[in-house]
Amino acid sequence: RVQVMESGGGTVQAGGSLTVSCKVNGYTTREYCVGWFRHVPGKEREAAAGIFTGIGNTYLAASVKGRLTISQDSAKDTISLQMNSVKIEDTAIYSCATRHYGCARPMASGPRQSDFPEWGQGIQVTVSS
Repeated sequence: RVQVMESGGGTVQAGGSLTVSCKVNGYTTREYCVGWFRHVPGKEREAAAGIFTGIGNTYLAASVKGRLTISQDSAKDTISLQMNSVKIEDTAIYSCATRHYGCARPMASGPRQSDFPEWGQGIQVTVSS
């Protein structure tokens, strides 16, 4: 059974840094597509970042490019989202989603939530002024 679990959320001041991580267990191989999505109640969920662990290619939404970095620790089956120079508008519930073997579409197109069958419970990130 596949398990996806986020950790590391919390409250950070605007301009500060925070890392959220996604631990993935249960796949038979270490090639899987990962999407980091964020959701603010009342708004649509958006894809913030993505990575295919097989070759390490990544995606970052225009709104976070230059401030957020997605990376993988293959030995630990952990995908991290490093958030720097955070803004108030980064406040959201961040959810990690995974799909075995590969991404459903080119990473450059950005993760699409309907392509991911496995989801974590989500973790709150709050940026204070």
